[in-house]
Amino acid sequence: MVTKIKKWEPENFELQMTTLWSFPQRGDWATHDAKWRGNWSPYIPRNILLRYSEVGDLVLDQFVGGGTTLVEAKLLNRNCIGIDVNDVALERCKEKIDFTHEGADGNIALHKGDARELDFLSDESIDLICTHPPYADIIHYSENIQEDLSLLKIDAFLDEMKKVAAETYRVLKPSKFCAILMGDTRKKGYMQPMSFEVMRIFEESGFRLKELIIKEQHNCRATGYWKTNSIKYNFLLIAHEYLFVFKK
Repeated sequence: MVTKIKKWEPENFELQMTTLWSFPQRGDWATHDAKWRGNWSPYIPRNILLRYSEVGDLVLDQFVGGGTTLVEAKLLNRNCIGIDVNDVALERCKEKIDFTHEGADGNIALHKGDARELDFLSDESIDLICTHPPYADIIHYSENIQEDLSLLKIDAFLDEMKKVAAETYRVLKPSKFCAILMGDTRKKGYMQPMSFEVMRIFEESGFRLKELIIKEQHNCRATGYWKTNSIKYNFLLIAHEYLFVFKK
């Protein structure tokens, strides 16, 4: 059964103009939904694609997950490659991009692979990277996929992100942009600033930080649990993520 889609774009959309982004309504146009845990709001890739790419450009999302970037790329006439180590994610992506709409001419390709080894992509072949990696083991996206970075503790995760950054830098064209959304966590009550660790890793790989955007979080599933514990153990709830925009 083909899903009938009545809404193909966000209402009253305006490009973000500051370094503080907040989307209380996460976005429900086209095939977007919130059923893939941890997926980002489609407003994020829409803003990135419109600001840092052109029609016909080749975009890469090497942690494609629920397919949000792919849908936006197709709607905005960008070609896009989506990569993931998880077959479940790739099957979901096939469903999300299975639509036709007048003017939505982006060519979408899916590939099962590892963000640390993009051997099938040539050097300097990508016009824009727009991706949302896991935040270490905060959310597990599989149970036993060896290549799944969401199964790693923070230190091991950061070590592997060095390989991700190196491959990201290799495949991106000079003077082009890489946008990555990252969040933080707590360990025994203390903040673990994973996002800034990842930022430094990408800078050390050769990227320059173009923008540091604070993205406000809304309607987190674990809010009730964490609210109870934040009162009990006296800590603040993390209500933001960081969107880093790097330039090669």
